[in-house]
Amino acid sequence: MTWQQTYDRWNQFEGLEPHLRAELEELAKDETTLEDAFYKTLEFGTGGMRGEIGPGANRMNVYTIRKASQGFADFISASGEEAKRHGVVIAHDSRHFSPEFALEAARTLASNGIKTYLFPSLRATPELSFAVRHLNAFGGIVITASHNPPEYNGFKVYGADGGQLPPAEADELVTYVNAIEDELKIEIEDEAALRQTGLLLTVDSSVDEAYMEALQSIRIHRDIQDSPLRIVYSPLHGTGRRPVMEGLKAYGFEHVTIVEEQAEPDGAFPTVSYPNPEEKAAFKLAMEYGDRVEADLLMATDPDADRVGLTVRGRDGEWFVLTGNQTGALLMEYILSQKSETGTLPSNGFVAKTIVTSELGAAIAKAYGVHLENTLTGFKFIGEKIKQYEESGEYEFLFGYEESYGYLIGDFCRDKDAVQACLLAAEMAAYHKQHGRTLYDALQSIYEKYGFYEESLQSMTLKGKAGLEQIGRMMEAFRANPPKEVGGYEVVRFEDYKKQVATNLQSGKSETIELPSSNVLKFVFADGSWFCLRPSGTEPKIKFYFSVHADRAEKTTAKREAIEADVMKQAKAID
Repeated sequence: MTWQQTYDRWNQFEGLEPHLRAELEELAKDETTLEDAFYKTLEFGTGGMRGEIGPGANRMNVYTIRKASQGFADFISASGEEAKRHGVVIAHDSRHFSPEFALEAARTLASNGIKTYLFPSLRATPELSFAVRHLNAFGGIVITASHNPPEYNGFKVYGADGGQLPPAEADELVTYVNAIEDELKIEIEDEAALRQTGLLLTVDSSVDEAYMEALQSIRIHRDIQDSPLRIVYSPLHGTGRRPVMEGLKAYGFEHVTIVEEQAEPDGAFPTVSYPNPEEKAAFKLAMEYGDRVEADLLMATDPDADRVGLTVRGRDGEWFVLTGNQTGALLMEYILSQKSETGTLPSNGFVAKTIVTSELGAAIAKAYGVHLENTLTGFKFIGEKIKQYEESGEYEFLFGYEESYGYLIGDFCRDKDAVQACLLAAEMAAYHKQHGRTLYDALQSIYEKYGFYEESLQSMTLKGKAGLEQIGRMMEAFRANPPKEVGGYEVVRFEDYKKQVATNLQSGKSETIELPSSNVLKFVFADGSWFCLRPSGTEPKIKFYFSVHADRAEKTTAKREAIEADVMKQAKAID
């Protein structure tokens, strides 16, 4: 079916929601935009289904939500009646249409005879992960687009372990979703009628209480009470306010100031251009608050509170924005060092990180004799490893993280959890303050101990069909002709995760990569520094990751800048 035929099907549908009808009429005035809304259906990527809100098969709306939900319902039904009885938990964030989309998903599932638990108001994504396990559900859904711009929303699916669906299950789910030919014809029952049948239930406050209680289990030093540490926190108009503020209070932190302008949920994210704690601009207001209250630590969580960014006092008291890799290194060093000192570090402990995350984590794990797992990008792969080792008993989980500001300490959740990270980061900062150090001082100590590591991320946003095709050409150009030298440094190893083959560029010998196939290219230098290319699974972007290390900070920076400049020059030259 051509995009024009799909558009005609929508345009001729008499029952189209009035606001979507009005938007469709506007779209018809611009054929390029109209084509983008209909030329394909939204796909499940590394984080599920995500896209711009609006009419069309390639947009987030009640009909594409119903299609995804019906596909999930068919997937569950194929697993048997017991799966339907265990049911699904649904949560949503503060984005535009999130409550409406959550209800549509709930009505669709319940209309298929599946027990459905719906949170009565917005909740953080990690609590959804927790709730799936706590309620012994078959799976979960969260309506969120994480840190994307305001015009986006999304649909993430979780399995019974509380983790996002791994590739095999996600692929199976996609077949069910794709088997639905017309999303406009999916019929669902009335909410009130479904509640009367007992198939549609509201999640009560006992789940919130259980999650808050579980957060206490990740504490290492319970004697850090009445800490003089001063914290400024921003939920960036998202879901983090209640769990983070209540959690910090339960941990004994009394000097916590919330950024009032960003405290209330608001899908327009009016005070930031991009609700992403990876962006320094997201901390502008927090820094102003921090200066007024003489804060030690600034924290900001993204709209669904699964990612967190930290800003600390640097040299001469100026604010220093930590990268995701730096926060991960600080947390890992703190967890492993303190467990080692207190005699609670298990002999079979393991930590996990993704292949685009700094190798500093590997150096720290090695120093403490802890097993390290490298996974593909996407926290679902870390969750998959936790489940695997939980079932085998081979390793005990200690910490998992990715460079994109996602961290997990306690495995009562199986997705990244910014609430956990906020609480342990506060404990860590208080511990170092007690010993006369800032977190910046602690970071420098890590570099002095393990070497100087520096990372960066460059992205190219290429929207629409043309953009997707250009991203494909870039990936194939680097795949077909892997560079032997970049920035004056020799590339010795080329890893193609799509073909699952790693090639020694000096000897020509190849070996199999024991990870699932994924469209990722990684180029490794003689000293272990590397750069990596990966199309985003949730945004119209291609991402370029860089990670280098050396024995001196200035040397590390110069090397990273040379490699980065050369790679980006080559990428931009590809039409």
